[in-house]
Amino acid sequence: MPSASSLSFDAGAASGEPEEPSPTHAPRRETVVTDTPSPTPLVEVPVRRAATWVPARRVEAWLRSALPKLLMTTLSLGLFVAFWYFATKYKWDFYIRFTNIPSPGEVLDNASRLMQSEKFFNNMYVSLRRILLGFGIATVFGVVLGLLIGRYRGAKALLFPLFETLRPIPSIAWVPMAIMLWPTNETSIVFITFLGSLFPILLNTIHGVNSVDPVLLRAGRCLGATEFGLLRQVVLPAALPHIFTGLAIGMGVAWVSLIAAEMISGQYGIGYFTWEAYSLIEYADIAIGMIVIGVLGLLCSGAIRLLGNMLMPWMASSTHGGQK
Repeated sequence: MPSASSLSFDAGAASGEPEEPSPTHAPRRETVVTDTPSPTPLVEVPVRRAATWVPARRVEAWLRSALPKLLMTTLSLGLFVAFWYFATKYKWDFYIRFTNIPSPGEVLDNASRLMQSEKFFNNMYVSLRRILLGFGIATVFGVVLGLLIGRYRGAKALLFPLFETLRPIPSIAWVPMAIMLWPTNETSIVFITFLGSLFPILLNTIHGVNSVDPVLLRAGRCLGATEFGLLRQVVLPAALPHIFTGLAIGMGVAWVSLIAAEMISGQYGIGYFTWEAYSLIEYADIAIGMIVIGVLGLLCSGAIRLLGNMLMPWMASSTHGGQK
């Protein structure tokens, strides 16, 4: 016969009530094992250190490429100044006479005095204003006319003979005519500067347009480009290297034309300052005027090259032809 305890157990199981654990035994916990790998510890990546190393490497690479050029430039200028110093110190006279040429020390003393003169800086400002105005107008006319003449036969037949006739005339020869044409000397000088820089820009633009690969033009037409789109997106970018060559040459010719015009008919400017120094027998000021003209011309040409590298990065990173 079943005991009372067994009857009570069977009754609880039959009624469906959960069985209460025995107070003497704790519930057993099971450990579930999965195939998921444990997370790997995070590794700190030195992002800031890598970011700081990239500019450092670029600066180091730039120094490696620019340092030899800087040393050669310093050597060249140093040799020139040394020759100038000894030639003026010992008054060399072997067909080329250095008897009246100021020494580098005299030029430096006068330059420190002119740095305190407001009139001297005004002369530089006037020359820069004239050169930028004349050269800017010549750039617009030269590039636009060069694109038209180089692209269209009708424009070439109409305009090219006229420009080829005017091109050999020196800018200095235009000074009397410019004085009669324009109401003020300022406008006349800007016009002469414009003429001096126009023709190099025009001819190089025409040459650049003629050098465009016909395959690029056919590809543009196949892609549905209009004539204006071909000029803007194909012809102009392809001709940019030649255009900037013309701009660099035109800037040099513009300075020559400007200084000649200021010496002949100007009342302000570096050219007028240099000619006035010659009239007053201020030989050191003549050398200062020449040095200022060279430095300003160098800065203008450097600005053109910098702009060209920004607009043509593929040219800045390429090699310089066969130059070693």
